Amino acid sequence: MATSPTDRRQARAVRLGPRSLTALALVSAVGVAGFGWPFLAPPGSQIGAHAQDAPWLFAGLLVLLVAVVAAAISESGLGPKAVAMLGVLAATGAALRPIGAGTAGIEPMFFLMVLSGRVLGPGFGFVLGSVTMFASALLTGGVGPWLPFQMLAMGWFGMGAGLLPGPDRLRGRAELAMLAGYGFLAAFAYGTVMNMAGWPFMSALASNVAFDPHAPLAANLARFVAYCVATSLGWDLGRAVVTVVLTLVLGPAVLRALRRATRRAAFETPVTFESPRQ
Repeated sequence: MATSPTDRRQARAVRLGPRSLTALALVSAVGVAGFGWPFLAPPGSQIGAHAQDAPWLFAGLLVLLVAVVAAAISESGLGPKAVAMLGVLAATGAALRPIGAGTAGIEPMFFLMVLSGRVLGPGFGFVLGSVTMFASALLTGGVGPWLPFQMLAMGWFGMGAGLLPGPDRLRGRAELAMLAGYGFLAAFAYGTVMNMAGWPFMSALASNVAFDPHAPLAANLARFVAYCVATSLGWDLGRAVVTVVLTLVLGPAVLRALRRATRRAAFETPVTFESPRQ
């Protein structure tokens, strides 16, 4: 049966307006500095001597992340139906995360973030990624100074899926191939970014791959690559493969369900209440 233009329209529950876009840019800038300061600081800088201050930076990031979520929700006029969709998807993602915890990178929540960001747009994808990671941390007891960075990285992960081309036109195998390819690369990117969050604070016992504040940029890049290969390459590969497999196998059904729910919810339609007839 042919699909009508109305059915193929991409509905985006959260649109990035001026205030939320500004807040997101601020969070991202602070996040880039927080993740990449070992490569941005000049050799011999005293920044490395302030490793104990890192939790305060993380706490500040968490406050900014909450501000992004609040700005996106308030500015876009997110209605109760969209909030309900956000809650359902976040709860589902949080429940999926512990399934493969500690098992070779089997993390099925990532494919759901890719598909949800694709259907519901970059704004919703960022909010969903951040909220899902926060909820899963509460569920698994993984609350710590690393949580704000996880929320930010997962927000970027979901937002990137919403920024992929052809949201209104691309369908079928071509769309699945694009989403699977994005999920594969983004899974590695997520792992690499999270490695950057912990690598500078390694113990001196791992001196061959640890961050050296007195070494030049090229030397620290080589150390970081060696650290990623030695510690997380297998895990990241498992996460990427699982994301690709689930996207290709479950993607068509999940995409149809999300698009159908989005169309029926009509997030951008204001809710009105009629007074009962006398």
